[in-house]
Amino acid sequence: MTDHQRERTDALIADFRAALVLLTRFPGVAGTENIPFDYRRAAQMFPVVGIVIGAVGGVVLVLGGATGLPPLVTAGLAVAVTVALTGALHEDGLADTADGFGGGGTTARKLEIMDDSRIGTFGAVAVVLSILLRVAALAALVPIGGIRAAAALIAAEAVSRGGMVRIWHDLPPARPGGLADRAGPPDDRAAHVAVAVSALVVVVLIIPTFGLWAALIGCAAIVGVGFGCATLFINQIGGQTGDALGASQQCMAIGLLVAMTPFA
Repeated sequence: MTDHQRERTDALIADFRAALVLLTRFPGVAGTENIPFDYRRAAQMFPVVGIVIGAVGGVVLVLGGATGLPPLVTAGLAVAVTVALTGALHEDGLADTADGFGGGGTTARKLEIMDDSRIGTFGAVAVVLSILLRVAALAALVPIGGIRAAAALIAAEAVSRGGMVRIWHDLPPARPGGLADRAGPPDDRAAHVAVAVSALVVVVLIIPTFGLWAALIGCAAIVGVGFGCATLFINQIGGQTGDALGASQQCMAIGLLVAMTPFA
Protein backbone atom coordinates (compact mmCIF):
# COMPACT_ATOMS: atom_id res chain seq x y z
CA MET A 1 0.00 0.00 0.00
CA THR A 2 1.39 3.39 -0.99
CA ASP A 3 1.47 6.37 1.35
CA HIS A 4 -1.35 7.99 -0.61
CA GLN A 5 -3.52 4.88 -0.37
CA ARG A 6 -2.80 4.64 3.35
CA GLU A 7 -3.80 8.27 3.84
CA ARG A 8 -7.03 7.69 1.91
CA THR A 9 -7.82 4.61 3.99
CA ASP A 10 -7.10 6.42 7.24
CA ALA A 11 -9.33 9.30 6.13
CA LEU A 12 -12.22 6.95 5.33
CA ILE A 13 -11.86 5.23 8.70
CA ALA A 14 -11.85 8.62 10.44
CA ASP A 15 -14.94 9.68 8.50
CA PHE A 16 -16.76 6.46 9.38
CA ARG A 17 -15.86 6.90 13.04
CA ALA A 18 -17.06 10.51 12.95
CA ALA A 19 -20.37 9.44 11.41
CA LEU A 20 -20.78 6.76 14.10
CA VAL A 21 -20.10 9.33 16.83
CA LEU A 22 -22.64 11.77 15.43
CA LEU A 23 -25.42 9.36 14.50
CA THR A 24 -25.25 6.43 16.92
CA ARG A 25 -24.70 5.21 20.46
CA PHE A 26 -22.53 2.25 19.47
CA PRO A 27 -20.18 1.02 22.20
CA GLY A 28 -16.73 2.49 21.78
CA VAL A 29 -17.83 5.81 20.27
CA ALA A 30 -19.35 7.39 23.36
CA GLY A 31 -17.09 9.95 24.97
CA THR A 32 -15.41 10.91 21.70
CA GLU A 33 -17.97 13.55 20.74
CA ASN A 34 -15.55 16.41 21.43
CA ILE A 35 -12.90 15.13 19.02
CA PRO A 36 -12.65 17.70 16.18
CA PHE A 37 -13.96 15.45 13.41
CA ASP A 38 -14.52 16.90 9.95
CA TYR A 39 -18.27 16.34 9.65
CA ARG A 40 -18.42 18.20 6.32
CA ARG A 41 -16.37 15.36 4.84
CA ALA A 42 -17.65 12.59 7.11
CA ALA A 43 -21.20 13.10 5.83
CA GLN A 44 -20.27 10.84 2.92
CA MET A 45 -20.31 7.94 5.38
CA PHE A 46 -23.81 8.61 6.73
CA PRO A 47 -25.42 6.02 4.40
CA VAL A 48 -22.76 3.49 5.42
CA VAL A 49 -23.70 4.02 9.06
CA GLY A 50 -27.30 3.56 7.97
CA ILE A 51 -26.34 0.21 6.46
CA VAL A 52 -24.85 -0.87 9.79
CA ILE A 53 -27.91 0.25 11.76
CA GLY A 54 -30.26 -1.42 9.30
CA ALA A 55 -28.19 -4.60 9.27
CA VAL A 56 -28.48 -4.98 13.05
CA GLY A 57 -32.22 -4.48 12.82
CA GLY A 58 -32.27 -6.86 9.86
CA VAL A 59 -30.71 -9.61 11.96
CA VAL A 60 -33.64 -9.25 14.35
CA LEU A 61 -36.07 -9.57 11.44
CA VAL A 62 -34.38 -12.71 10.14
CA LEU A 63 -34.14 -14.33 13.57
CA GLY A 64 -37.70 -13.38 14.46
CA GLY A 65 -39.01 -14.86 11.25
CA ALA A 66 -36.95 -18.02 11.66
CA THR A 67 -38.12 -18.61 15.23
CA GLY A 68 -41.77 -18.10 14.45
CA LEU A 69 -42.37 -14.85 16.30
CA PRO A 70 -45.48 -12.99 15.09
CA PRO A 71 -44.60 -10.48 12.33
CA LEU A 72 -45.80 -7.53 14.41
CA VAL A 73 -43.60 -8.51 17.35
CA THR A 74 -40.61 -9.14 15.08
CA ALA A 75 -41.05 -5.78 13.35
CA GLY A 76 -41.46 -3.99 16.68
CA LEU A 77 -38.26 -5.50 18.04
CA ALA A 78 -36.33 -4.57 14.89
CA VAL A 79 -37.47 -0.95 15.05
CA ALA A 80 -36.71 -0.85 18.78
CA VAL A 81 -33.16 -1.98 18.06
CA THR A 82 -32.62 0.76 15.46
CA VAL A 83 -33.97 3.36 17.88
CA ALA A 84 -31.67 2.10 20.64
CA LEU A 85 -28.63 2.15 18.36
CA THR A 86 -29.23 5.79 17.44
CA GLY A 87 -30.29 6.91 20.90
CA ALA A 88 -33.59 8.05 19.31
CA LEU A 89 -31.57 10.87 17.72
CA HIS A 90 -33.76 11.28 14.65
CA GLU A 91 -36.98 10.64 16.56
CA ASP A 92 -36.00 13.52 18.82
CA GLY A 93 -35.44 15.72 15.78
CA LEU A 94 -38.82 14.72 14.38
CA ALA A 95 -40.54 15.54 17.68
CA ASP A 96 -38.88 18.95 17.98
CA THR A 97 -39.66 19.78 14.36
CA ALA A 98 -43.31 18.76 14.66
CA ASP A 99 -43.69 20.80 17.85
CA GLY A 100 -42.05 23.84 16.27
CA PHE A 101 -43.96 23.72 13.01
CA GLY A 102 -47.24 22.89 14.72
CA GLY A 103 -47.04 25.31 17.62
CA GLY A 104 -45.13 28.32 16.34
CA GLY A 105 -46.71 31.24 14.53
CA THR A 106 -43.50 32.91 13.37
CA THR A 107 -40.13 31.61 12.22
CA ALA A 108 -38.47 32.85 15.39
CA ARG A 109 -41.10 31.17 17.56
CA LYS A 110 -40.82 27.91 15.59
CA LEU A 111 -37.06 27.83 16.11
CA GLU A 112 -37.48 28.67 19.79
CA ILE A 113 -39.87 25.75 20.28
CA MET A 114 -37.59 23.41 18.33
CA ASP A 115 -34.73 24.37 20.66
CA ASP A 116 -36.80 23.36 23.70
CA SER A 117 -35.99 19.81 24.82
CA ARG A 118 -39.50 19.25 26.17
CA ILE A 119 -41.87 17.30 23.94
CA GLY A 120 -45.34 18.58 23.14
CA THR A 121 -48.49 17.14 21.63
CA PHE A 122 -47.40 17.52 18.01
CA GLY A 123 -44.04 15.94 18.74
CA ALA A 124 -45.50 13.02 20.65
CA VAL A 125 -47.99 12.26 17.89
CA ALA A 126 -45.28 12.51 15.22
CA VAL A 127 -42.99 10.02 16.99
CA VAL A 128 -45.85 7.59 17.64
CA LEU A 129 -46.87 7.73 13.97
CA SER A 130 -43.28 7.30 12.82
CA ILE A 131 -42.76 4.17 14.90
CA LEU A 132 -46.22 2.84 14.05
CA LEU A 133 -45.73 3.24 10.30
CA ARG A 134 -42.28 1.64 10.32
CA VAL A 135 -43.44 -1.29 12.43
CA ALA A 136 -46.55 -1.77 10.31
CA ALA A 137 -44.60 -1.67 7.05
CA LEU A 138 -42.00 -4.17 8.29
CA ALA A 139 -44.73 -6.42 9.71
CA ALA A 140 -46.26 -6.53 6.24
CA LEU A 141 -42.88 -7.55 4.77
CA VAL A 142 -41.82 -10.18 7.33
CA PRO A 143 -44.23 -12.88 6.03
CA ILE A 144 -42.55 -12.82 2.60
CA GLY A 145 -39.21 -13.61 4.23
CA GLY A 146 -36.93 -12.15 6.86
CA ILE A 147 -34.19 -11.58 4.30
CA ARG A 148 -36.42 -9.45 2.10
CA ALA A 149 -37.71 -7.48 5.07
CA ALA A 150 -34.13 -6.97 6.24
CA ALA A 151 -33.13 -5.72 2.78
CA ALA A 152 -35.91 -3.15 2.89
CA LEU A 153 -34.90 -1.99 6.38
CA ILE A 154 -31.22 -1.69 5.47
CA ALA A 155 -32.10 0.27 2.34
CA ALA A 156 -34.46 2.56 4.26
CA GLU A 157 -31.86 3.32 6.95
CA ALA A 158 -29.11 3.93 4.40
CA VAL A 159 -30.94 5.85 1.68
CA SER A 160 -32.77 8.10 4.14
CA ARG A 161 -29.41 9.20 5.54
CA GLY A 162 -28.10 9.83 2.05
CA GLY A 163 -31.13 12.02 1.41
CA MET A 164 -30.52 13.79 4.71
CA VAL A 165 -27.00 14.68 3.55
CA ARG A 166 -28.39 16.07 0.31
CA ILE A 167 -30.85 18.31 2.16
CA TRP A 168 -28.11 19.42 4.56
CA HIS A 169 -25.92 20.30 1.58
CA ASP A 170 -28.59 22.13 -0.41
CA LEU A 171 -30.44 24.16 2.23
CA PRO A 172 -29.00 27.08 4.22
CA PRO A 173 -28.90 26.86 8.02
CA ALA A 174 -32.03 28.29 9.59
CA ARG A 175 -30.49 28.92 13.00
CA PRO A 176 -27.08 30.66 13.22
CA GLY A 177 -24.88 28.84 15.72
CA GLY A 178 -26.89 25.63 15.60
CA LEU A 179 -25.31 22.20 15.17
CA ALA A 180 -25.81 22.13 11.41
CA ASP A 181 -24.43 25.66 11.11
CA ARG A 182 -21.39 25.03 13.36
CA ALA A 183 -20.46 21.84 11.52
CA GLY A 184 -20.90 23.51 8.14
CA PRO A 185 -22.64 21.93 5.16
CA PRO A 186 -21.22 18.75 3.63
CA ASP A 187 -18.77 19.51 0.86
CA ASP A 188 -19.76 18.72 -2.71
CA ARG A 189 -17.83 15.47 -2.83
CA ALA A 190 -19.40 14.19 0.39
CA ALA A 191 -22.88 14.97 -0.90
CA HIS A 192 -22.21 13.22 -4.21
CA VAL A 193 -20.70 10.16 -2.52
CA ALA A 194 -23.64 9.91 -0.08
CA VAL A 195 -26.12 9.91 -2.96
CA ALA A 196 -24.02 7.43 -4.95
CA VAL A 197 -23.80 5.03 -2.00
CA SER A 198 -27.56 5.32 -1.53
CA ALA A 199 -28.16 4.49 -5.19
CA LEU A 200 -25.80 1.51 -4.94
CA VAL A 201 -27.74 0.20 -1.93
CA VAL A 202 -30.95 0.30 -3.96
CA VAL A 203 -29.29 -1.56 -6.84
CA VAL A 204 -27.71 -4.20 -4.61
CA LEU A 205 -30.58 -4.78 -2.18
CA ILE A 206 -33.93 -3.67 -3.57
CA ILE A 207 -33.68 -4.79 -7.20
CA PRO A 208 -32.65 -8.41 -6.40
CA THR A 209 -35.20 -8.82 -3.59
CA PHE A 210 -38.18 -6.80 -4.82
CA GLY A 211 -37.53 -6.17 -8.51
CA LEU A 212 -36.76 -3.21 -10.74
CA TRP A 213 -40.25 -1.74 -10.61
CA ALA A 214 -40.18 -1.73 -6.79
CA ALA A 215 -36.77 -0.06 -6.85
CA LEU A 216 -38.08 2.68 -9.13
CA ILE A 217 -41.12 3.23 -6.92
CA GLY A 218 -38.91 3.29 -3.84
CA CYS A 219 -36.56 5.86 -5.38
CA ALA A 220 -39.52 7.99 -6.41
CA ALA A 221 -40.84 7.84 -2.84
CA ILE A 222 -37.49 8.89 -1.38
CA VAL A 223 -37.05 11.76 -3.85
CA GLY A 224 -40.63 12.92 -3.42
CA VAL A 225 -40.54 12.83 0.36
CA GLY A 226 -37.11 14.45 0.47
CA PHE A 227 -38.22 17.25 -1.86
CA GLY A 228 -41.37 17.73 0.21
CA CYS A 229 -39.33 17.98 3.42
CA ALA A 230 -36.90 20.47 1.90
CA THR A 231 -39.76 22.63 0.61
CA LEU A 232 -41.50 22.51 3.98
CA PHE A 233 -38.31 23.51 5.82
CA ILE A 234 -37.76 26.48 3.54
CA ASN A 235 -41.36 27.64 3.90
CA GLN A 236 -41.49 27.15 7.67
CA ILE A 237 -38.07 28.25 8.95
CA GLY A 238 -36.09 29.37 5.91
CA GLY A 239 -33.65 26.45 5.85
CA GLN A 240 -32.52 23.42 7.81
CA THR A 241 -31.53 22.63 11.37
CA GLY A 242 -30.22 19.45 12.97
CA ASP A 243 -33.74 18.67 14.16
CA ALA A 244 -35.20 19.21 10.71
CA LEU A 245 -32.59 16.93 9.17
CA GLY A 246 -33.50 14.23 11.68
CA ALA A 247 -37.17 14.67 10.78
CA SER A 248 -36.34 14.28 7.09
CA GLN A 249 -34.53 11.01 7.79
CA GLN A 250 -37.58 9.63 9.55
CA CYS A 251 -39.93 10.70 6.77
CA MET A 252 -37.75 9.28 3.99
CA ALA A 253 -37.25 5.97 5.80
CA ILE A 254 -41.01 5.66 6.22
CA GLY A 255 -41.50 6.56 2.58
CA LEU A 256 -39.26 3.77 1.32
CA LEU A 257 -40.63 1.12 3.69
CA VAL A 258 -44.23 1.96 2.84
CA ALA A 259 -43.39 1.96 -0.88
CA MET A 260 -42.18 -1.65 -0.55
CA THR A 261 -45.34 -2.98 1.08
CA PRO A 262 -47.36 -3.38 -2.16
CA PHE A 263 -44.66 -5.78 -3.34
CA ALA A 264 -44.99 -8.06 -0.30
